[in-house]
Amino acid sequence: MNNSGAGEAREVDVVVIGAGQAGLSGAYHLRRVGLEPDRDFVVLDHAPRPGGAWQFRWPSLTYGKVHGMHALPGMELTGADDSRASSEVIGEYFDAYERTFGLRVHRPVEVSAVREGDGGRLSVETSEGTYATRALINATGTWDRPFWPRYPGQETFRGRQLHTANYPGPQEFAGQRVIVVGGGASGTQHLMEIAEVAAETFWVTRRPPVFREGPFGEDQGRAAVAMVEERVRRGLPPQSVVSVTGLPLTDAVRRARAEGVLDRLPMFDRITPTGVTWDDGRSVEADVILWATGFRAAIDHLAPLRLREPGGGIRVEGTQAVRDARIHLVGYGPSASTIGANRAGRAAVHAITRLLKAPEDGTTTDRAASDTAVERGGEPAASLV
Repeated sequence: MNNSGAGEAREVDVVVIGAGQAGLSGAYHLRRVGLEPDRDFVVLDHAPRPGGAWQFRWPSLTYGKVHGMHALPGMELTGADDSRASSEVIGEYFDAYERTFGLRVHRPVEVSAVREGDGGRLSVETSEGTYATRALINATGTWDRPFWPRYPGQETFRGRQLHTANYPGPQEFAGQRVIVVGGGASGTQHLMEIAEVAAETFWVTRRPPVFREGPFGEDQGRAAVAMVEERVRRGLPPQSVVSVTGLPLTDAVRRARAEGVLDRLPMFDRITPTGVTWDDGRSVEADVILWATGFRAAIDHLAPLRLREPGGGIRVEGTQAVRDARIHLVGYGPSASTIGANRAGRAAVHAITRLLKAPEDGTTTDRAASDTAVERGGEPAASLV
């Protein structure tokens, strides 16, 4: 890393933004091809501690309730207690992973903007200074951009409104009338546990929920990913993989349906000071509206590069931004699942390795260490740390 002068940009080959599943996967594979943390690449994370978005999950989301947490590459998560909070289990796992592979994550570091820099490099402006990089792995996920729909009268509601991102667990809603908005996995989880303590609950969704019977195998997974992938290939904002798979019909969901907890109401038309109403004259009184309405990609820092398409998203082929081959988005669209993030991290690094072989000054060069590591499929061992 070139850090020769006060205020000068520090030069690295790759900047990784975000240390969740996708970012750590990318960092692991950068080490695997022979690049060194804090010399050849740097990992920046705005969170206060390891764990990615998992560290912010509500306490009642225990590890046993997590659907399909896939291990990071090179190190399994074993012996986890299903009754412990997922934020603790996965936070400790990510922490051990970072230390085992010596990834040297910088935190907390805020990235304010990525711009075109000098000499074909990207300029990454952060709270710890500016980095000049040849390639960027963007792994910022969605947690920082909760989506709040807007409805007439919303500002008049005298009760409490909150989003999944601020969900504290069910006990704060004891004895209250609660409207849960959203037909995804988070919405149903919130609803089922709040119903056990609330005076009354109501479930409101924009579309009728789809419950999935039977196992969810590889064929179904590939089909779901392909649907999301097609959107980002067309430059549309990505949908989550979960949004196209349907809700798993677990024993808990079956009980909730039988008890009437998951009796869905169509989306209301307006919000009143004391609840919500529909144009057909129906109304519901409520103390709380909980918006389980999902998240959007946290990519505002990339705005100076003008990567967005007219459809509102960034067009991506594999992990590479079509408008700029130096930029790879992992954990975006089809790679937003934990297993997808792992694969995307590997794919991004393979593409970046090819890019780094191209000299900045137009002469022939050879990154022998990287090429050799790729060819032999080398692993970064704990002894390297």
